[in-house]
Amino acid sequence: MGAGNYYDILGVARNADEKEIKKAYRNLARKYHPDICKEPGAEEKFKEINEAYSVLSDEQKKAQYDNMGHETYTNASKGSYTGGGGFSGGGGFSADFSGFGDIFDFFGGGHRQSGPQPGSDLLMRIQIRLEDAVSGIDRDIEVMHTEPCPACSGSGSETKRLNTCPRCGGTGQMRQVSHSSFGQFVHMTPCVQCGGKGKIPEKTCRECHGSGHTRVKRKVSVHIPAGIDSGMRLRMEGYGEAGDYGAANGDLFIEVHVQPHNRFSRSGDNLETMIEISPAQAVLGTSVDLETIDNRHIDLKVPAGVQFNTALKIAGEGVKRRGKHGDLLVRVRIITPKSVSGEQKELYQKLVELEGSSSGSGGFFSGIMGGKKKTKK
Repeated sequence: MGAGNYYDILGVARNADEKEIKKAYRNLARKYHPDICKEPGAEEKFKEINEAYSVLSDEQKKAQYDNMGHETYTNASKGSYTGGGGFSGGGGFSADFSGFGDIFDFFGGGHRQSGPQPGSDLLMRIQIRLEDAVSGIDRDIEVMHTEPCPACSGSGSETKRLNTCPRCGGTGQMRQVSHSSFGQFVHMTPCVQCGGKGKIPEKTCRECHGSGHTRVKRKVSVHIPAGIDSGMRLRMEGYGEAGDYGAANGDLFIEVHVQPHNRFSRSGDNLETMIEISPAQAVLGTSVDLETIDNRHIDLKVPAGVQFNTALKIAGEGVKRRGKHGDLLVRVRIITPKSVSGEQKELYQKLVELEGSSSGSGGFFSGIMGGKKKTKK
């Protein structure tokens, strides 16, 4: 079950609706729940099923997953830390963070369950240039998060040994019984001594004061894939906050916003730009030296008789995504000069005369203006 994409994991077609996805998830979750299924690897399968459902049941995440593909969405590239520390693994994306300051937020929350808890996820919002979104780019970024304390290896204990909590007996929960006229009620709450972990340090670590965590800034090498668009959230697995001793780290999610470009706009996988030509060039046709978004130069042929706002297509010069290129659409603007030289004015007057005499009914502009009105005799 570990192989394949999220649709394969849930056993549904790509066009499955919300009901089919939910039904498949419920059946598989019931089958592979660790408390029910004792087969080897059941817990890992259960995690895969939940991960697949968390994406396919969310309309926005599902759209991003379908657009980007399984590999890019889940683990586009392997990242690495510099500057020491006992952290490894994960893949992800980055961009220029200058001017954004400390913009980390925590996901989740809610009631703490018993036992070691996984680390919280982090969310970072970034801006990138359109040219970086088109071509993809590698960057080094700095991430501030918690890691296991190096002095105690994340245990919270100087001796790196943990004892069973005497208050809860290792369950991590406190049982409180209350009585009312309706009967007896039992409330289960996290143990106040061990925080729901069920274990306490044999000797509290002086560096982290028993938390098992330390807050550090790390440089992360990450990759922005070509074709990324505004609003997409990308995941770096394991780059979030450190979990409790023996539990997994959280993930780092990066929400991307693409800055507007002064010459190009984006529509799906296509790029669009604009050129300006004179009326004479529109009539006769011309060649224009066009600079692409990646600073290359293309000799664009403008056909004779081109009309205002015509889109000339240059195939393959758009956004690259999942191995395919979009197109570049070049909109033609015909600019009428506000002032002309004496010689140019004579030529335009001669042109008007030629246009008028060539048809006898209004010339070139008769089709636009409706022709000349005939006077009654």
